[in-house]
Amino acid sequence: MRVALISDIHGNEVALRAVLASIQAAGVDQVICLGDVATLGPRPRAILDMLRELGCPCILGNHDEFMLDRGLIRTYTEAPIVIDAVDWCRDQLSADDLDFLRTFQARLTIPLDDRATLLLFHGSPRSHMEDLLSSTPAEELDRRLDGHAATVMAGGHTHLQMLRQHRGALLVNPGSVGLPFKEYANGGPPTLLHHAEYAIVEARGGAVSVSLHRVPVDRDAVRAAVSACDNPMRGALLQQYA
Repeated sequence: MRVALISDIHGNEVALRAVLASIQAAGVDQVICLGDVATLGPRPRAILDMLRELGCPCILGNHDEFMLDRGLIRTYTEAPIVIDAVDWCRDQLSADDLDFLRTFQARLTIPLDDRATLLLFHGSPRSHMEDLLSSTPAEELDRRLDGHAATVMAGGHTHLQMLRQHRGALLVNPGSVGLPFKEYANGGPPTLLHHAEYAIVEARGGAVSVSLHRVPVDRDAVRAAVSACDNPMRGALLQQYA
């Protein structure tokens, strides 16, 4: 079983197309999206159309739920540019788009083979707004995992690729398709990396492996997509892709 994990697409159609082409070339049995699909970037509806066509399971990220609960974002950030960009994204979406977001799951567990399981979430198993980092102390990580266990546990949210062993399990973050961060932002303005990220988890005959992937992205195409929209994040994104 080979599973490709994508996360934190954030409306970046150019990056998602690059990642899906790489995944197709690599060959996998299943693609799973770990959430935060439409907001902040220039092409929210295109992303939802692509995910619907792909037919992959999708995990509910905090930004996905911001589309469904207008007031929720203020429990996460007071940054006006982020709030305005989220509101802009919601205004772009149709009723069918919102219904599609309502099908996203908080958590999902799937078998990798007859010995290994894969647990999927967005931030942590208990909250899609919670960070799991390479630097999170083991005891705190136990609390955030909230009693959940699997051979491999995978979440996104931080926009930082990670592979960490924790008490025998592998903890994976595939990074971000649309907005990869250079370092942990902790609520502050991030510095973006100019590639797209994903991961592949594989189990075969009791052997388990995880690989982290980085894919080149056409920066001119990203800039053109951002320039063509009136997203409140437009100026900040153009500066990052200068």
